[in-house]
Amino acid sequence: MVVFDMGASVNTAILRSLLSLFLYLAGCVCIGAPTEGTALPFGDSVELRGNLDNSRLEFERTGEGRVAFLGGSITERNGYRPLVCELLRRRFPHTRFTFINAGIASTTSITGAFRLQHDVLSAGPIDLLLVEFAVNDDQDGHYSRTECIRGMEGIIRHARLANPNMDIVMIYFVNPGMLLACQEGKTPLTIEAHGAVARHYGIPTINVARELASEIGAGTMTWKKYGGVHPAPPGNALCARMVDELFRRAWIPPLNPGEKPAPHAVPARPLDRFSYFAGRFVSPNQAKVISGWTFGVPDWKAIPGAKRDRFNMVRMLCATDPGAQATFSFSGTAVGAYILAGPDAGIAEGSIDGGPFKTVNLYHFYSKDLQYPCTVMLGDELKPGRHTLTLRLSAQTRSAGHAMRIMEFGVN
Repeated sequence: MVVFDMGASVNTAILRSLLSLFLYLAGCVCIGAPTEGTALPFGDSVELRGNLDNSRLEFERTGEGRVAFLGGSITERNGYRPLVCELLRRRFPHTRFTFINAGIASTTSITGAFRLQHDVLSAGPIDLLLVEFAVNDDQDGHYSRTECIRGMEGIIRHARLANPNMDIVMIYFVNPGMLLACQEGKTPLTIEAHGAVARHYGIPTINVARELASEIGAGTMTWKKYGGVHPAPPGNALCARMVDELFRRAWIPPLNPGEKPAPHAVPARPLDRFSYFAGRFVSPNQAKVISGWTFGVPDWKAIPGAKRDRFNMVRMLCATDPGAQATFSFSGTAVGAYILAGPDAGIAEGSIDGGPFKTVNLYHFYSKDLQYPCTVMLGDELKPGRHTLTLRLSAQTRSAGHAMRIMEFGVN
């Protein structure tokens, strides 16, 4: 779901963050840009690769700007996002911005790759895209390096192929395990994998994890003050200051008269040829039901587990009994399902083109009390072309039931 944010609602936490950010910006005005030979604010934790010239040209010369934020709950919440929106309004006071909040709590980069078209690109040409999934790929997905790359490269390559003029910024937030790795001088797996994508495509990065470890080591910040996995006002203000420093580095040189947007180069080869850069959602009503499945809004009053309001009226392909079976035909190299997995989530079995069945446990470690949104892959590394998925529910389960509730099929 795409949310157009023309001015985020203001609450006490945001006011505190805005005050912190204002004080920082006031200091920047007094101090000015770093002189030659002095260290840049935030050092290598803010890394400008390539340029952000195209978005600046749009903001300054057309008076219009479309900025999208894609990520998990850190993006969805009123945290760093409205602060960055305010930064852009201050830098370009005569520009009319459309801000798109495409954050969905609990989702990972793989879900992001499949929902990019629906939640971001469908809103029209995007001038600037900010992406964050490092935390969720770690603690929600428990992803391998390969999974991290297939998800994040799926987002970046798809975005650039759809609109080569789009400027993109990648942000790495942090959880306790990732922070400990940074404090030990290591790079967390998800940040290393996403960083490989950033280097391959020339994407600027904001490494909040590294900066926080540095500031804690220097005694100028604590994990408690930062606010935890979902940053408090000081943590959100830290990220906003880092983004502002990136903008400063990118936008100091004056624009040349007559300068026009130039497409960003897209590498001829992806890092992983099976990355989900052709990912898209396909409605599960396209499936052919053999037995046991229904399509519609679930009867949530009779279903265990809490649920977020955004899913209340979503029509889903649902089954609760072992042996329920359906088929789904698609073109591509991978197929998955974007599901809600709650206390009754079962075990799915998927077969591609009549091959052996692959077993996928749908019960997530956050499913105990919550209908948890996640993407499970049912077929991967397939030959390009037409395929048929046969999907059925196993008689085995690791939960209180056998249910599967599919919001979308994800096809690459």
